[in-house]
Amino acid sequence: MNKLKDLKCGKVHENVSLKNYTTYKLNEKTKYLIEVESIKNLKKLVKYLRENDIKFKIIGNGSNLIFVNDYDGVLIKLKDFDECEIKDTTIKVGAGYSLIKLALKACNLGLTGLEFAAGIPGTIGGAIYMNAGAYKSDMGYIVSEVYVLTPDLEIKTLYNKELNFHYRDSFFQHNEGYIILGCKLVLKHGKKEAIKEVIEDRKKRRLMSQPLEYPSAGSVFRNPPDDYAGRLIEEIGYKGKKIGGAEVSMKHANFIVNVDNATGKDIKTLIDEIKNEVKNKYDIDLKVEQEIIE
Repeated sequence: MNKLKDLKCGKVHENVSLKNYTTYKLNEKTKYLIEVESIKNLKKLVKYLRENDIKFKIIGNGSNLIFVNDYDGVLIKLKDFDECEIKDTTIKVGAGYSLIKLALKACNLGLTGLEFAAGIPGTIGGAIYMNAGAYKSDMGYIVSEVYVLTPDLEIKTLYNKELNFHYRDSFFQHNEGYIILGCKLVLKHGKKEAIKEVIEDRKKRRLMSQPLEYPSAGSVFRNPPDDYAGRLIEEIGYKGKKIGGAEVSMKHANFIVNVDNATGKDIKTLIDEIKNEVKNKYDIDLKVEQEIIE
């Protein structure tokens, strides 16, 4: 602990509950959580962790993460990487900036293209990593370039065509060691009132169809081609199925919700059972949209 503090790379927290760092509100803990304020300090910290063989992970709002056990390493938050510069239809924004906040800011400026993100509680960095999306749109449609720290600790710009964006997938999920620092987004001019209407309409639809009253991490599984994961989960009789404090939502079967101090293990057990049942009944391999960290 003292060595990490002596590095002076950011604010160091020890034995931190992940309840406030994951949208599932999990009680698992991390040995260390460090809030880093600058690229210089990030480079210094990552270099030290690698040299000392200490595992680490960059996290945003934890809106897609399931920690199955306590994390015996260092979680790094880039919440101070939150600069935002808007010129005409181009936005340069840091990895720690809130996706919802940016979607609403774009709306107020009459910029269209980010409406899909107005209900996704992640950071820009996390959204790029997962290629977050909704309503048949995603980050891949609007990201022009991404600024990264490479595995060699160099700052580099990666362009859209290099990022291999696909449905809930990106270059970063298959290339470890790249850290997203920020990006450039390109939107279009639109009519502010029309953009607001779309956002409000979708907000109402979410409230009606999603269990927003409970902690969750959104959709658990990707929709298979020409079908819906929620429908398959209902068909196997798992709507309302409960393990420990985790439950398949009665409102939307592709959501697992924390109804009573669920653990990461509770959630993972439910996920594994659903995958097995759907595979046995329909011969479909459901792909998990969320990231499971064991």
